[in-house]
Amino acid sequence: MNDAQAMASTAGVPPTSATVLSRPTIEIRAVSKWYGKHQVLSACSTRINEGETVVVCGPSGSGKSTLIKTVNGLEAFQNGEILVNGVSVGNSRTDLPSLRARVGMVFQHFELFPHLSIVRNLMLAQTAVLGRQRDDAAARGLALLDRVGLRAHADKYPGMLSGGQQQRVAIARSLCMDPVVMLFDEPTSALDPEMINEVLDVMGELANDGMTMMVVTHEMGFARRVADRVIFMEAGAIVEDSSVDHFFGGRSSERAQLFLSKIFSH
Repeated sequence: MNDAQAMASTAGVPPTSATVLSRPTIEIRAVSKWYGKHQVLSACSTRINEGETVVVCGPSGSGKSTLIKTVNGLEAFQNGEILVNGVSVGNSRTDLPSLRARVGMVFQHFELFPHLSIVRNLMLAQTAVLGRQRDDAAARGLALLDRVGLRAHADKYPGMLSGGQQQRVAIARSLCMDPVVMLFDEPTSALDPEMINEVLDVMGELANDGMTMMVVTHEMGFARRVADRVIFMEAGAIVEDSSVDHFFGGRSSERAQLFLSKIFSH
């Protein structure tokens, strides 16, 4: 059994030729992180293959958001290695701004510039980081606003949109940079309940289109419907890394099943 087969087997995913041959977009190898003497990540290892959607879940304080932020260098880590498309995130010689330009990040809060119109929000990084001409950046932005159902709001300002609409703009803004992977850090946690589905629907469409995605969320319905794998974390460690069928099919660890019982009871 080779390394890829062993990883798939221990994660609850049957080793198949597709599992073995798929190319990893993200590789996380024994990553540990401390805040002072407090360890927040403990020897975390996983991989996200090209075209996969992987949901990261677990109780509050389990290290989910910290882990996803290490992937594009927003959080430093002390031990281990992270590769994105073969580029080492923790290497001091790595051009992190260039790397981040190819790693889309969507946060809990939308991080839009309130003084810029929606289309200008989408143009800014394209022109400043990618060097696109304004007309090309505007065309790309408008096309992606159309994709997330917000083309009619291009000339409005963020404060004129609902929370769900602003989050969809944030997704479109990340897509404007032609990312190799999209990272989502609890993208619906700041939204009113009626706005959650409009954001999850857009994320589901991205997954169906083959976008590589790593998603921190408590939306287990989304995970069961859209994800290829589920990572369950507790106390800074990856406790389980398994297929959706394994995780939701009553075969996950006792701790994961307790977590799910609390999620689905609300």
